[in-house]
Amino acid sequence: MKLWGGRFTKETNQLVHNFNASLSFDQKFFQEDIDGSIAHVTMLAKQGILTEEEKDTIIQGLQGICQDIKSGRLEITEEHEDIHSFVEANLIERVGDAGKKLHTGRSRNDQVALDMKLYTRKEVQEMDKLLKELLESLLRIMKEHMDTIMPGFTHLQKAQPITLAHHMGAYFEMFRRDRSRLQDIYQRMNYCPLGSGALAGTTYPLDRDYTASLLDFFGPTLNSMDSVSDRDYLIELSSAMSIIMMHLSRFCEEIIVWNTNEYQFIEIDDSYSTGSSIMPQKKNPDIAELVRGKTGRVYGSLISLLTTMKGLSLAYNKDMQEDKEFVFDAMDTTKGCILLFRGMLDTLTFKKENMRASAEGGFTNATDAADYLVNHGVPFRDAHGIIGQLVLYCIDKNISLKEMSLEEYKAISPVFEEEIYDAISMETCVAKRNIVGAPGPEAMKKVIQIYEKYLSEE
Repeated sequence: MKLWGGRFTKETNQLVHNFNASLSFDQKFFQEDIDGSIAHVTMLAKQGILTEEEKDTIIQGLQGICQDIKSGRLEITEEHEDIHSFVEANLIERVGDAGKKLHTGRSRNDQVALDMKLYTRKEVQEMDKLLKELLESLLRIMKEHMDTIMPGFTHLQKAQPITLAHHMGAYFEMFRRDRSRLQDIYQRMNYCPLGSGALAGTTYPLDRDYTASLLDFFGPTLNSMDSVSDRDYLIELSSAMSIIMMHLSRFCEEIIVWNTNEYQFIEIDDSYSTGSSIMPQKKNPDIAELVRGKTGRVYGSLISLLTTMKGLSLAYNKDMQEDKEFVFDAMDTTKGCILLFRGMLDTLTFKKENMRASAEGGFTNATDAADYLVNHGVPFRDAHGIIGQLVLYCIDKNISLKEMSLEEYKAISPVFEEEIYDAISMETCVAKRNIVGAPGPEAMKKVIQIYEKYLSEE
């Protein structure tokens, strides 16, 4: 059944029907379509546009359709153009003429805008929940590894000693910002487009505030043309999902590197690894690699949606039907990646001894050696040069700074005394950095308290 068939004298070409149809993907929000229709007829009855008997008949029919779809008794079939015509056709078949009044005061344009907002709102909430659970895992690791020393890197070169807790804290900040972006999107998108009609509202005395309240929106949208052609919230969500995936991908890159034989910072659990079909010794970080790979897929959703919208005049255009497949795929991909990544993270084994040995073997305490000289009256620029000589000397001798004798230190600068060894120990290098945001134990305790409060207040 075509909702618009009266104007036409010929049947739609089958290829045109297939090309035009959206049922294959918009059937995902059958629940939202039915919820929106129930709110709509409830409002119509309140306004005297439908009788109470008509309202009750329609709602019972819609609820029956919903239950039958969920139970599998009713199959969503392809002869219908979209989920809206499928629901309406089945309703009319079940309840008769009362079902024909469902669409009073409504267009498919504001109907699909509502369905997409309801579906997206639910997805935003689910994604936010998954991110919160990921943050809980990160916080647990931070608490367990306050004293686990590892090298911090810049340019993939060992830079300064930090702790695993501090490293995990960097990702806590990233995913906390991701949650903030999702919450911002929710605040902007949570206004109800139903009642906007095709683009110019309707002559029926609808109570849009009441409809909005029934569906837990903050209120109705204020411009009917924008209401049916707005996809900003989907573009924002695609952008937010792209950033989430970028953060996951960076984290996965580090896990992949840390998992190599050269680093051996971690052991990935067997349940999140695969082997090689030819090399029996291999244990591959496939989940991390796939998350990294799927990031480009989510980026593609954002670019596709931006490209679709860039040349569209007001108000609704059929091009906008192309929003759903992109965004649905990005939603499913992002949620799946967060879920799998958290499972992998929760089962990682961190090899503390290897992390510490790596920090000690890469001159990560060179800056602290320079600070030692500065604290003994040497200008920083001169201290920088002296430590550079020390590093060259150690490289030539194939030793670390802590393995140099005091005589060797003094040969390069007489300022050095016995306390240099304590000054450049890994524990001292970390413990002395206690300003806000640094890896020192006092600073980290304060940050962990902030994170605990943040998660408990949600």
